Amino acid sequence: MRSKQVFKGNFFHAPTYGKAEYLEKALITVNKQGIIESVLSQSSSDYQEVLTEAEASNLLVDFGDKFVLPGFIDLHIHAPQWPQAGVALDEPLNVWLDECTFPLEARYSNLEFAKKVYSDLVRQLLNRGTTTAVYFATQHLESSIELAKISAQLGQRAFVGKVAMDNPEQTHDYYRDESSEQAIADTESFIVRVRELAKNVTQGVYPVVTPRFVPSCTDETLRGLGILAQKYDAYVQTHCSEGQWEHGYVLDRYGKRDADVLADFGLVNDKSIMDHCNFVNDHDGELFAKHGAAIAHCPISNAYFANGVLPVNRLKKQGVKVGLGTDISGGFSPSLYDNIKQTVISSRMLTDGVDVTIEQEKRGVSDSRVSVLEAFYLATRGGGEALSLPVGLFKEGQIFDAQVLDPNQPANNLPGFDIYTEPLSRLAKLLYLSTPANITEVWVQGNKVKNPKEI
Repeated sequence: MRSKQVFKGNFFHAPTYGKAEYLEKALITVNKQGIIESVLSQSSSDYQEVLTEAEASNLLVDFGDKFVLPGFIDLHIHAPQWPQAGVALDEPLNVWLDECTFPLEARYSNLEFAKKVYSDLVRQLLNRGTTTAVYFATQHLESSIELAKISAQLGQRAFVGKVAMDNPEQTHDYYRDESSEQAIADTESFIVRVRELAKNVTQGVYPVVTPRFVPSCTDETLRGLGILAQKYDAYVQTHCSEGQWEHGYVLDRYGKRDADVLADFGLVNDKSIMDHCNFVNDHDGELFAKHGAAIAHCPISNAYFANGVLPVNRLKKQGVKVGLGTDISGGFSPSLYDNIKQTVISSRMLTDGVDVTIEQEKRGVSDSRVSVLEAFYLATRGGGEALSLPVGLFKEGQIFDAQVLDPNQPANNLPGFDIYTEPLSRLAKLLYLSTPANITEVWVQGNKVKNPKEI
Protein backbone atom coordinates (compact mmCIF):
# COMPACT_ATOMS: atom_id res chain seq x y z
CA MET A 1 0.00 0.00 0.00
CA ARG A 2 1.27 3.49 -0.85
CA SER A 3 1.84 6.03 1.92
CA LYS A 4 -1.27 7.91 0.82
CA GLN A 5 -3.76 7.69 -2.05
CA VAL A 6 -6.26 10.12 -3.50
CA PHE A 7 -9.33 8.66 -5.22
CA LYS A 8 -11.35 10.73 -7.68
CA GLY A 9 -14.76 9.51 -8.72
CA ASN A 10 -18.54 9.60 -8.59
CA PHE A 11 -19.42 8.13 -5.20
CA PHE A 12 -22.77 6.96 -3.85
CA HIS A 13 -23.43 6.12 -0.19
CA ALA A 14 -26.33 6.06 2.27
CA PRO A 15 -25.52 7.94 5.50
CA THR A 16 -29.02 7.38 6.91
CA TYR A 17 -31.76 4.80 6.41
CA GLY A 18 -33.59 5.70 3.21
CA LYS A 19 -31.41 8.59 2.09
CA ALA A 20 -28.49 8.36 -0.34
CA GLU A 21 -25.91 10.96 -1.29
CA TYR A 22 -24.12 11.44 -4.59
CA LEU A 23 -20.61 12.88 -4.48
CA GLU A 24 -19.82 13.83 -8.06
CA LYS A 25 -16.12 13.95 -9.00
CA ALA A 26 -15.22 14.00 -5.31
CA LEU A 27 -11.69 13.54 -4.00
CA ILE A 28 -11.22 11.02 -1.20
CA THR A 29 -7.85 10.98 0.55
CA VAL A 30 -6.92 7.67 2.16
CA ASN A 31 -3.96 7.15 4.50
CA LYS A 32 -1.60 4.18 4.58
CA GLN A 33 -3.85 2.35 7.07
CA GLY A 34 -6.71 2.51 4.57
CA ILE A 35 -8.66 5.10 6.57
CA ILE A 36 -10.37 8.05 4.87
CA GLU A 37 -8.73 11.34 5.90
CA SER A 38 -10.86 13.73 3.86
CA VAL A 39 -13.72 13.89 1.37
CA LEU A 40 -13.62 16.97 -0.86
CA SER A 41 -16.39 18.14 -3.17
CA GLN A 42 -15.67 20.16 -6.29
CA SER A 43 -16.66 23.30 -4.37
CA SER A 44 -14.10 22.75 -1.61
CA SER A 45 -11.50 25.51 -1.44
CA ASP A 46 -8.56 23.10 -1.50
CA TYR A 47 -10.01 20.67 -4.10
CA GLN A 48 -7.80 21.80 -6.98
CA GLU A 49 -4.68 21.98 -4.82
CA VAL A 50 -5.14 18.41 -3.57
CA LEU A 51 -5.89 17.17 -7.09
CA THR A 52 -2.84 18.86 -8.60
CA GLU A 53 -0.54 17.59 -5.87
CA ALA A 54 -1.88 14.02 -6.17
CA GLU A 55 -1.36 14.04 -9.94
CA ALA A 56 2.17 15.38 -9.58
CA SER A 57 3.03 12.79 -6.92
CA ASN A 58 1.49 9.89 -8.87
CA LEU A 59 -0.90 9.24 -5.97
CA LEU A 60 -4.15 9.79 -7.87
CA VAL A 61 -6.52 6.95 -8.68
CA ASP A 62 -9.09 8.35 -11.12
CA PHE A 63 -12.22 6.26 -11.68
CA GLY A 64 -13.35 8.51 -14.53
CA ASP A 65 -17.04 8.28 -15.41
CA LYS A 66 -17.59 5.07 -13.48
CA PHE A 67 -19.64 4.95 -10.27
CA VAL A 68 -18.30 3.94 -6.87
CA LEU A 69 -20.32 2.30 -4.09
CA PRO A 70 -19.18 1.24 -0.63
CA GLY A 71 -18.16 -2.38 -0.38
CA PHE A 72 -21.07 -4.61 0.60
CA ILE A 73 -21.25 -6.28 4.03
CA ASP A 74 -22.72 -9.79 4.06
CA LEU A 75 -23.73 -10.67 7.62
CA HIS A 76 -24.61 -14.35 7.10
CA ILE A 77 -22.89 -16.92 4.87
CA HIS A 78 -22.57 -20.68 5.28
CA ALA A 79 -19.20 -21.00 3.55
CA PRO A 80 -19.18 -24.83 3.33
CA GLN A 81 -22.54 -24.81 1.56
CA TRP A 82 -21.19 -22.99 -1.51
CA PRO A 83 -21.11 -26.23 -3.62
CA GLN A 84 -24.79 -26.72 -2.76
CA ALA A 85 -25.97 -23.30 -3.96
CA GLY A 86 -29.03 -23.77 -6.18
CA VAL A 87 -29.52 -27.41 -5.22
CA ALA A 88 -32.69 -28.84 -3.61
CA LEU A 89 -34.28 -25.46 -2.93
CA ASP A 90 -37.62 -26.90 -4.04
CA GLU A 91 -37.45 -29.56 -1.33
CA PRO A 92 -38.71 -29.35 2.27
CA LEU A 93 -36.18 -28.04 4.79
CA ASN A 94 -35.55 -31.44 6.37
CA VAL A 95 -34.73 -32.98 2.98
CA TRP A 96 -32.49 -30.04 2.04
CA LEU A 97 -30.59 -30.37 5.33
CA ASP A 98 -30.43 -34.14 5.82
CA GLU A 99 -29.79 -35.25 2.25
CA CYS A 100 -27.60 -32.35 1.07
CA THR A 101 -26.35 -29.89 3.67
CA PHE A 102 -25.12 -32.06 6.52
CA PRO A 103 -23.42 -34.70 4.33
CA LEU A 104 -21.71 -31.86 2.45
CA GLU A 105 -20.53 -30.07 5.58
CA ALA A 106 -19.15 -33.33 6.98
CA ARG A 107 -16.68 -33.40 4.06
CA TYR A 108 -14.76 -30.45 5.47
CA SER A 109 -12.65 -32.73 7.61
CA ASN A 110 -10.69 -32.89 4.35
CA LEU A 111 -8.45 -29.79 4.32
CA GLU A 112 -7.75 -29.92 0.60
CA PHE A 113 -11.44 -29.94 -0.19
CA ALA A 114 -11.97 -27.05 2.23
CA LYS A 115 -9.19 -25.00 0.62
CA LYS A 116 -10.61 -25.52 -2.87
CA VAL A 117 -14.15 -24.48 -1.95
CA TYR A 118 -13.27 -21.62 0.38
CA SER A 119 -10.78 -20.07 -2.04
CA ASP A 120 -13.38 -20.03 -4.79
CA LEU A 121 -16.11 -18.64 -2.53
CA VAL A 122 -14.04 -15.74 -1.23
CA ARG A 123 -13.07 -14.77 -4.78
CA GLN A 124 -16.66 -15.02 -5.97
CA LEU A 125 -17.84 -12.74 -3.16
CA LEU A 126 -15.08 -10.18 -3.70
CA ASN A 127 -15.88 -10.07 -7.40
CA ARG A 128 -19.48 -9.27 -6.48
CA GLY A 129 -18.47 -6.34 -4.30
CA THR A 130 -18.64 -8.07 -0.91
CA THR A 131 -15.71 -6.66 1.04
CA THR A 132 -16.80 -7.80 4.51
CA ALA A 133 -18.19 -11.29 5.13
CA VAL A 134 -19.53 -13.04 8.22
CA TYR A 135 -19.08 -16.79 7.86
CA PHE A 136 -20.33 -19.95 9.46
CA ALA A 137 -17.66 -22.57 8.79
CA THR A 138 -18.21 -26.15 10.01
CA GLN A 139 -17.73 -28.15 13.17
CA HIS A 140 -14.12 -28.92 12.09
CA LEU A 141 -11.45 -26.82 13.79
CA GLU A 142 -8.66 -26.97 11.19
CA SER A 143 -10.74 -26.28 8.10
CA SER A 144 -12.48 -23.44 9.91
CA ILE A 145 -9.10 -21.86 10.57
CA GLU A 146 -8.29 -22.40 6.90
CA LEU A 147 -11.28 -20.24 5.94
CA ALA A 148 -9.91 -17.44 8.11
CA LYS A 149 -6.48 -17.80 6.49
CA ILE A 150 -7.86 -17.73 2.94
CA SER A 151 -9.98 -14.66 3.62
CA ALA A 152 -6.94 -12.92 5.08
CA GLN A 153 -4.73 -13.83 2.12
CA LEU A 154 -7.24 -12.77 -0.51
CA GLY A 155 -7.85 -9.44 1.16
CA GLN A 156 -11.42 -9.81 2.40
CA ARG A 157 -12.42 -8.65 5.87
CA ALA A 158 -13.83 -11.77 7.46
CA PHE A 159 -15.67 -12.82 10.60
CA VAL A 160 -15.38 -16.58 10.87
CA GLY A 161 -17.04 -19.02 13.23
CA LYS A 162 -16.26 -22.65 13.97
CA VAL A 163 -19.73 -24.09 14.36
CA ALA A 164 -20.66 -25.73 17.66
CA MET A 165 -23.31 -28.47 17.52
CA ASP A 166 -23.33 -31.30 20.04
CA ASN A 167 -26.95 -32.19 20.81
CA PRO A 168 -27.30 -35.86 19.81
CA GLU A 169 -31.09 -35.52 19.58
CA GLN A 170 -30.87 -32.92 16.81
CA THR A 171 -27.61 -33.71 14.99
CA HIS A 172 -26.27 -36.67 13.00
CA ASP A 173 -23.73 -39.03 14.53
CA TYR A 174 -21.41 -38.48 11.53
CA TYR A 175 -21.43 -34.71 11.96
CA ARG A 176 -21.39 -33.30 15.46
CA ASP A 177 -19.00 -32.33 18.23
CA GLU A 178 -18.09 -35.37 20.30
CA SER A 179 -19.02 -33.63 23.53
CA SER A 180 -19.82 -30.29 25.04
CA GLU A 181 -16.30 -30.14 26.41
CA GLN A 182 -14.83 -30.58 22.94
CA ALA A 183 -17.15 -28.01 21.40
CA ILE A 184 -16.14 -25.43 23.98
CA ALA A 185 -12.42 -26.29 23.92
CA ASP A 186 -12.27 -26.18 20.11
CA THR A 187 -14.09 -22.84 20.07
CA GLU A 188 -11.60 -21.38 22.53
CA SER A 189 -8.67 -22.73 20.51
CA PHE A 190 -10.22 -21.25 17.38
CA ILE A 191 -10.56 -17.83 19.00
CA VAL A 192 -6.95 -17.81 20.16
CA ARG A 193 -5.52 -18.99 16.84
CA VAL A 194 -7.54 -16.61 14.67
CA ARG A 195 -6.61 -13.67 16.87
CA GLU A 196 -2.97 -14.59 16.45
CA LEU A 197 -3.47 -14.74 12.67
CA ALA A 198 -5.22 -11.36 12.76
CA LYS A 199 -2.11 -9.59 14.06
CA ASN A 200 -0.77 -9.49 10.49
CA VAL A 201 -4.03 -8.88 8.60
CA THR A 202 -4.51 -5.25 7.56
CA GLN A 203 -8.22 -5.48 6.80
CA GLY A 204 -8.99 -7.64 9.82
CA VAL A 205 -10.07 -11.20 10.45
CA TYR A 206 -12.17 -11.98 13.51
CA PRO A 207 -13.21 -15.15 15.35
CA VAL A 208 -16.92 -15.56 16.06
CA VAL A 209 -18.54 -17.72 18.72
CA THR A 210 -21.02 -19.80 16.69
CA PRO A 211 -23.63 -22.10 18.18
CA ARG A 212 -25.41 -23.33 15.06
CA PHE A 213 -28.74 -22.65 16.74
CA VAL A 214 -30.41 -23.56 19.99
CA PRO A 215 -31.79 -26.96 18.84
CA SER A 216 -28.36 -28.27 17.80
CA CYS A 217 -26.65 -27.46 21.13
CA THR A 218 -26.93 -28.79 24.67
CA ASP A 219 -27.40 -26.42 27.57
CA GLU A 220 -23.81 -27.05 28.65
CA THR A 221 -22.48 -25.95 25.27
CA LEU A 222 -24.67 -22.85 25.09
CA ARG A 223 -23.60 -21.87 28.59
CA GLY A 224 -19.92 -22.48 27.85
CA LEU A 225 -20.04 -20.51 24.61
CA GLY A 226 -21.64 -17.59 26.44
CA ILE A 227 -18.79 -17.64 28.94
CA LEU A 228 -16.22 -17.65 26.11
CA ALA A 229 -17.95 -14.74 24.37
CA GLN A 230 -17.68 -12.72 27.57
CA LYS A 231 -14.13 -13.85 28.38
CA TYR A 232 -12.76 -12.84 24.97
CA ASP A 233 -15.23 -10.01 24.22
CA ALA A 234 -15.87 -11.96 21.03
CA TYR A 235 -18.43 -11.65 18.27
CA VAL A 236 -21.37 -14.08 18.39
CA GLN A 237 -23.57 -15.41 15.59
CA THR A 238 -26.43 -17.87 15.54
CA HIS A 239 -29.78 -18.56 13.90
CA CYS A 240 -32.60 -17.06 15.91
CA SER A 241 -36.36 -17.57 15.44
CA GLU A 242 -35.77 -18.36 11.77
CA GLY A 243 -38.66 -20.65 10.93
CA GLN A 244 -41.74 -22.22 12.45
CA TRP A 245 -40.09 -25.49 13.51
CA GLU A 246 -37.17 -23.86 15.32
CA HIS A 247 -39.45 -21.29 16.95
CA GLY A 248 -41.74 -24.02 18.26
CA TYR A 249 -38.92 -26.33 19.33
CA VAL A 250 -37.32 -23.68 21.55
CA LEU A 251 -40.67 -22.82 23.15
CA ASP A 252 -41.30 -26.51 23.89
CA ARG A 253 -37.80 -27.09 25.30
CA TYR A 254 -37.51 -24.00 27.46
CA GLY A 255 -40.94 -22.40 27.69
CA LYS A 256 -39.26 -19.25 26.38
CA ARG A 257 -38.62 -17.57 23.07
CA ASP A 258 -35.31 -17.90 21.20
CA ALA A 259 -34.13 -14.39 22.05
CA ASP A 260 -34.69 -14.90 25.78
CA VAL A 261 -32.95 -18.29 25.78
CA LEU A 262 -29.89 -16.92 23.96
CA ALA A 263 -29.79 -13.93 26.32
CA ASP A 264 -29.99 -16.20 29.35
CA PHE A 265 -26.90 -18.04 28.11
CA GLY A 266 -24.96 -14.79 27.61
CA LEU A 267 -25.09 -14.88 23.82
CA VAL A 268 -26.94 -11.60 23.19
CA ASN A 269 -24.71 -8.53 23.36
CA ASP A 270 -23.48 -5.63 21.25
CA LYS A 271 -21.31 -8.00 19.21
CA SER A 272 -24.08 -10.48 18.44
CA ILE A 273 -25.48 -11.14 14.98
CA MET A 274 -28.86 -12.83 15.16
CA ASP A 275 -29.60 -14.51 11.82
CA HIS A 276 -33.04 -14.37 10.14
CA CYS A 277 -35.32 -13.55 13.14
CA ASN A 278 -38.56 -13.76 11.14
CA PHE A 279 -40.53 -14.80 14.21
CA VAL A 280 -39.31 -12.09 16.59
CA ASN A 281 -41.97 -10.02 18.35
CA ASP A 282 -41.86 -6.59 19.97
CA HIS A 283 -40.37 -8.03 23.16
CA ASP A 284 -37.52 -9.65 21.22
CA GLY A 285 -36.88 -6.40 19.36
CA GLU A 286 -36.69 -4.50 22.63
CA LEU A 287 -34.27 -7.10 23.99
CA PHE A 288 -31.99 -6.79 20.96
CA ALA A 289 -32.10 -3.00 21.06
CA LYS A 290 -31.31 -2.99 24.79
CA HIS A 291 -28.27 -5.24 24.35
CA GLY A 292 -27.13 -3.74 21.02
CA ALA A 293 -27.54 -7.00 19.11
CA ALA A 294 -28.03 -6.91 15.33
CA ILE A 295 -30.13 -8.89 12.88
CA ALA A 296 -28.91 -10.37 9.59
CA HIS A 297 -31.85 -10.13 7.18
CA CYS A 298 -31.64 -12.86 4.53
CA PRO A 299 -34.62 -12.25 2.25
CA ILE A 300 -33.91 -14.81 -0.48
CA SER A 301 -33.29 -17.62 1.99
CA ASN A 302 -36.31 -16.59 4.04
CA ALA A 303 -38.51 -16.97 0.95
CA TYR A 304 -37.47 -20.63 0.71
CA PHE A 305 -37.26 -21.85 4.29
CA ALA A 306 -38.26 -19.31 6.92
CA ASN A 307 -42.06 -19.28 6.62
CA GLY A 308 -42.21 -15.50 6.94
CA VAL A 309 -40.89 -12.04 6.09
CA LEU A 310 -38.74 -10.05 8.50
CA PRO A 311 -40.54 -6.85 9.62
CA VAL A 312 -37.53 -4.63 8.91
CA ASN A 313 -39.24 -1.29 9.46
CA ARG A 314 -40.79 -2.33 12.77
CA LEU A 315 -37.42 -3.45 14.07
CA LYS A 316 -35.65 -0.34 12.82
CA LYS A 317 -38.22 1.80 14.66
CA GLN A 318 -37.40 -0.14 17.82
CA GLY A 319 -33.74 0.78 17.40
CA VAL A 320 -32.51 -2.64 16.32
CA LYS A 321 -29.47 -2.74 14.04
CA VAL A 322 -30.24 -4.56 10.77
CA GLY A 323 -28.02 -5.55 7.84
CA LEU A 324 -28.25 -8.02 4.94
CA GLY A 325 -27.03 -11.56 4.43
CA THR A 326 -27.08 -13.98 1.52
CA ASP A 327 -27.34 -17.10 3.71
CA ILE A 328 -25.58 -19.23 1.12
CA SER A 329 -26.90 -21.76 0.33
CA GLY A 330 -30.37 -21.38 1.81
CA GLY A 331 -30.15 -18.35 -0.42
CA PHE A 332 -28.96 -19.45 -3.86
CA SER A 333 -27.22 -16.18 -4.77
CA PRO A 334 -23.81 -15.02 -3.52
CA SER A 335 -24.77 -11.46 -4.49
CA LEU A 336 -26.06 -8.82 -2.13
CA TYR A 337 -27.38 -7.05 -5.23
CA ASP A 338 -29.91 -9.87 -5.51
CA ASN A 339 -30.72 -9.63 -1.82
CA ILE A 340 -31.24 -5.88 -2.06
CA LYS A 341 -33.84 -6.54 -4.73
CA GLN A 342 -35.47 -9.33 -2.73
CA THR A 343 -35.60 -7.10 0.35
CA VAL A 344 -37.79 -4.70 -1.61
CA ILE A 345 -39.91 -7.49 -3.14
CA SER A 346 -40.51 -9.31 0.15
CA SER A 347 -41.39 -6.10 1.96
CA ARG A 348 -44.01 -5.25 -0.65
CA MET A 349 -45.53 -8.72 -0.27
CA LEU A 350 -45.61 -8.27 3.51
CA THR A 351 -47.23 -4.86 3.14
CA ASP A 352 -49.95 -5.93 0.72
CA GLY A 353 -50.36 -9.56 1.76
CA VAL A 354 -50.40 -12.57 -0.54
CA ASP A 355 -53.63 -14.42 0.18
CA VAL A 356 -56.16 -12.87 -2.19
CA THR A 357 -59.02 -14.70 -0.50
CA ILE A 358 -58.64 -12.29 2.43
CA GLU A 359 -60.10 -8.80 2.16
CA GLN A 360 -57.49 -6.32 0.97
CA GLU A 361 -57.59 -4.10 4.05
CA LYS A 362 -56.98 -7.13 6.29
CA ARG A 363 -54.46 -8.91 4.08
CA GLY A 364 -51.10 -7.25 4.73
CA VAL A 365 -48.99 -5.56 7.39
CA SER A 366 -49.03 -1.80 6.96
CA ASP A 367 -45.87 0.33 6.90
CA SER A 368 -43.66 -2.64 5.99
CA ARG A 369 -42.45 -1.46 2.60
CA VAL A 370 -38.66 -1.11 2.24
CA SER A 371 -37.34 1.11 -0.56
CA VAL A 372 -34.32 0.29 -2.69
CA LEU A 373 -32.41 3.12 -0.98
CA GLU A 374 -33.25 1.63 2.41
CA ALA A 375 -32.08 -1.78 1.21
CA PHE A 376 -28.87 -0.18 -0.09
CA TYR A 377 -28.33 1.24 3.39
CA LEU A 378 -28.80 -2.23 4.93
CA ALA A 379 -26.13 -3.70 2.61
CA THR A 380 -23.60 -1.00 3.48
CA ARG A 381 -23.95 1.27 6.50
CA GLY A 382 -26.40 -1.10 8.20
CA GLY A 383 -23.84 -3.90 8.08
CA GLY A 384 -21.15 -1.60 9.47
CA GLU A 385 -23.42 -0.64 12.37
CA ALA A 386 -24.19 -4.31 13.01
CA LEU A 387 -20.48 -5.06 13.34
CA SER A 388 -19.68 -1.80 15.17
CA LEU A 389 -17.08 -1.01 12.53
CA PRO A 390 -16.47 2.25 10.59
CA VAL A 391 -17.34 0.73 7.21
CA GLY A 392 -20.08 1.37 4.68
CA LEU A 393 -19.66 5.12 4.14
CA PHE A 394 -17.38 7.50 2.29
CA LYS A 395 -16.71 9.77 5.23
CA GLU A 396 -13.72 10.98 7.22
CA GLY A 397 -12.64 8.33 9.71
CA GLN A 398 -14.27 5.48 7.78
CA ILE A 399 -12.36 2.57 6.25
CA PHE A 400 -12.04 2.85 2.48
CA ASP A 401 -13.87 -0.18 1.09
CA ALA A 402 -15.24 0.35 -2.39
CA GLN A 403 -16.59 -1.30 -5.53
CA VAL A 404 -16.26 0.43 -8.87
CA LEU A 405 -19.10 -0.04 -11.36
CA ASP A 406 -18.93 0.56 -15.10
CA PRO A 407 -22.42 0.67 -16.68
CA ASN A 408 -20.86 0.51 -20.16
CA GLN A 409 -19.32 -2.95 -19.97
CA PRO A 410 -19.99 -4.96 -23.18
CA ALA A 411 -20.94 -8.05 -21.19
CA ASN A 412 -23.71 -6.13 -19.42
CA ASN A 413 -24.29 -2.74 -20.95
CA LEU A 414 -26.69 -0.51 -18.99
CA PRO A 415 -27.60 2.29 -21.40
CA GLY A 416 -29.54 5.22 -20.00
CA PHE A 417 -30.80 6.65 -23.32
CA ASP A 418 -30.46 10.06 -21.65
CA ILE A 419 -33.56 9.30 -19.58
CA TYR A 420 -33.69 9.05 -15.77
CA THR A 421 -30.28 10.69 -15.54
CA GLU A 422 -30.71 12.16 -12.06
CA PRO A 423 -28.29 10.54 -9.57
CA LEU A 424 -30.77 8.49 -7.51
CA SER A 425 -32.32 6.97 -10.63
CA ARG A 426 -28.85 6.01 -11.81
CA LEU A 427 -28.16 4.42 -8.43
CA ALA A 428 -31.39 2.45 -8.58
CA LYS A 429 -30.52 1.13 -12.03
CA LEU A 430 -27.08 0.09 -10.81
CA LEU A 431 -28.56 -1.74 -7.83
CA TYR A 432 -31.20 -3.54 -9.91
CA LEU A 433 -29.28 -4.35 -13.09
CA SER A 434 -25.57 -4.68 -12.31
CA THR A 435 -23.78 -8.02 -12.60
CA PRO A 436 -20.18 -8.93 -11.71
CA ALA A 437 -19.23 -7.83 -15.23
CA ASN A 438 -19.98 -4.24 -14.23
CA ILE A 439 -17.83 -4.39 -11.08
CA THR A 440 -14.42 -3.60 -12.53
CA GLU A 441 -12.51 -2.99 -9.30
CA VAL A 442 -12.92 -3.81 -5.62
CA TRP A 443 -10.93 -2.14 -2.84
CA VAL A 444 -10.64 -3.26 0.78
CA GLN A 445 -8.94 -1.04 3.35
CA GLY A 446 -7.32 0.96 0.54
CA ASN A 447 -6.00 -2.14 -1.27
CA LYS A 448 -7.23 -3.31 -4.67
CA VAL A 449 -8.41 -6.91 -4.34
CA LYS A 450 -10.68 -7.79 -7.26
CA ASN A 451 -9.38 -10.79 -9.25
CA PRO A 452 -6.76 -11.59 -6.58
CA LYS A 453 -3.89 -13.91 -7.38
CA GLU A 454 -4.07 -17.60 -6.63
CA ILE A 455 -2.98 -18.65 -3.17
